[in-house]
Amino acid sequence: MFKKSHATFPALLAALVVLLIPRTAQAYIGPGAGFALAGSFLAVFAAIGSALLLLLTWPARLIWRAVFRRRPPARSRVKRVVILGLDGLDYGLTQQWLAEGKLPHLAALRDKGCFRPLASTLPPISPVAWSSFQTGVNPGKHNIFDFLTPDTRTYQPKLSSVEIRPPRRSLRLGKITIPLGKADVRLLRKSKPFWNVLSDYGIFNCILRVPITFPAEKLRGVQLSAMCVPDLRGTQGMFSHYTTRPRDEGEKTGGEVHHVIREGNKVRGELIGPPHPLDPARGNLKLPFVVTLQERDRATLRIGGAKYDLVPEQYTDWVQVRFQVVPGMNVYGVCKLMLLQTSPEFELYVTPINIDPENPAMPIGYPAVYPVYLAKRQGAFATLGLAEDTWALNEHVLRDEHFLRQCVDFDREREAMFFDSLDKVRQGVCVCVFDGTDRMQHMFWRYLDDAHPARPKEVPVAFGRVIEELYQRMDDLVGRTVAKCGDDGTMLMVLSDHGFNTFRRGIDLNRWLEENGYLVVDDQRRNDEHLGGVDWSRTRAFALGLTGIFLNIKDKYSQGIVSADGEADALRQEIAQRLGELVDPQTGAKAVKRAYIAQHAYRGPYKDQAPDVIVGYERGYRVSWEAAIGRTTREVFHDNTKAWSGDHCVDPSVVPGVLFCDRPIETEKPRLLDIAPTVLDLFGIEVPEYMDGKPLAVGEPIVA
Repeated sequence: MFKKSHATFPALLAALVVLLIPRTAQAYIGPGAGFALAGSFLAVFAAIGSALLLLLTWPARLIWRAVFRRRPPARSRVKRVVILGLDGLDYGLTQQWLAEGKLPHLAALRDKGCFRPLASTLPPISPVAWSSFQTGVNPGKHNIFDFLTPDTRTYQPKLSSVEIRPPRRSLRLGKITIPLGKADVRLLRKSKPFWNVLSDYGIFNCILRVPITFPAEKLRGVQLSAMCVPDLRGTQGMFSHYTTRPRDEGEKTGGEVHHVIREGNKVRGELIGPPHPLDPARGNLKLPFVVTLQERDRATLRIGGAKYDLVPEQYTDWVQVRFQVVPGMNVYGVCKLMLLQTSPEFELYVTPINIDPENPAMPIGYPAVYPVYLAKRQGAFATLGLAEDTWALNEHVLRDEHFLRQCVDFDREREAMFFDSLDKVRQGVCVCVFDGTDRMQHMFWRYLDDAHPARPKEVPVAFGRVIEELYQRMDDLVGRTVAKCGDDGTMLMVLSDHGFNTFRRGIDLNRWLEENGYLVVDDQRRNDEHLGGVDWSRTRAFALGLTGIFLNIKDKYSQGIVSADGEADALRQEIAQRLGELVDPQTGAKAVKRAYIAQHAYRGPYKDQAPDVIVGYERGYRVSWEAAIGRTTREVFHDNTKAWSGDHCVDPSVVPGVLFCDRPIETEKPRLLDIAPTVLDLFGIEVPEYMDGKPLAVGEPIVA
């Protein structure tokens, strides 16, 4: 049953439009994307307008496409291609559990078609890998090299994939600024996804939660964005922890601690929303709430005129929250809450406030009404790019079982969308990425690795096999997907963007650069984040993000000192060679498998935007938590004692992904960037010359 909402009319229009589509057709650390609300409160009206326009022009557009659309030069070999992405599914673990008979549906897919390791990208991290998946090109052509990149003027980290700017024009009335237009949200990934090429030929696409698709781009079909969609505050995920504990516990990475006071059986607090879009001097919008404590540790929450029951250690359903800017102008979000305890101290956890899919304040889907349709069909769902709250578990606000429940719940939301697309899109392409596989392996690898520094002496029984059970759940998902696909000319691929391995030791690259004379740090500011303590007048190289070292080049950075000619080339070679010789004094093991020079590793017009040196770590190593945010410590090597215990920010040879297909694939060494040209080739479309990938040798389906 639909929930009551002020947006019921546009939402029903959204559902009608989609249903009328012809059926034949810190973990990742860094600042947020920024959030420009100005103009976004018009989204509901824009949704109404676009829905009406689509309805009125649908017959004419259908005739136009039938007469004038481009035709594939060859006959299509498929009616539909379905791609199920399981982010981070590891080839080694999959191979092991296949051999043990624990993944029967994947085994059946292997026996019917193929199972191969799938080569990832350099570096093998999600934004880079999924960008190559969708475009079929290397990072030098799609411009995504990491989650973060340094600002050339300030050296501060910024998101590499999206830029959000306020409206160009505004009207100033005293302290109030009225936007004259809408926010400018730009996707910085370059090149063209294969579904846009398919769209040029009139082929329908349903693209669900593929990373690096925010803001959603126009295509022939529907799309819901994923990684790098911000929360309502403009960050990549800011949870809130309300507690009566003393204030000296301080802030938590990835979240905020709010000290509250119990008054009898009531606790009052405020949800923190986005910055005031009309008067920034007033700070963030806020929404007060009251928790009334009851017997047996239960409680009730009153917020925004609604009442909700709070049960200890159980998440609420999604709660819609409304932040009023001025009368008649509101910003909507959704969040889940969990009462952690009521005594002796009160503790309440609130997820990051997600953009409300029923009333999206930013372009999280295409057409704009598509997320509204999904919300009306299945209820509210997570829209945040990195929805699973890894930092709340890292910071011990959540426990393992709380985090696991989040991952399972979000996967179920994704399943509802995915199976809806399989029912409705009978011809064309359906792509859906599940990222719980990635998040859970990040957080629970310590239970798989006997030698991990974060592994407890006694492993809880419920979590000893948590990753194995994750793979079995995904195997069940594959089985149900196969049943949905049927034998009507559909080809199914199941793939991952990279694999996984243990993360035992972190490397402070900035400390290594400092010890080797490439970077100078003001000792009084050593603990500053975002490279705040670096003396740029004497620094030749610095590290930022997960895998990159940048040279402080003249005319590129505001305080650059390295000449862009021969000096830079020699410095890259020197750093890469010396890094390749780095040995961990505690273990005696090599820490870096290979250091790559971006100028040699990449091809394309954007390779100069890449880090100068890409570090391919050995198994068990990764950049340290401190170096990832530009903080310099006094040691190069650090034990990783966080729950985030597994990773893939290593050399790509260490963490291949997987490729399953229900048809034979004869190519022995498939690559992730081969998938896009393969899909085009299956539909009889000539592969564009700019693509680096090559079509895989796909055989005909085997008839039982």
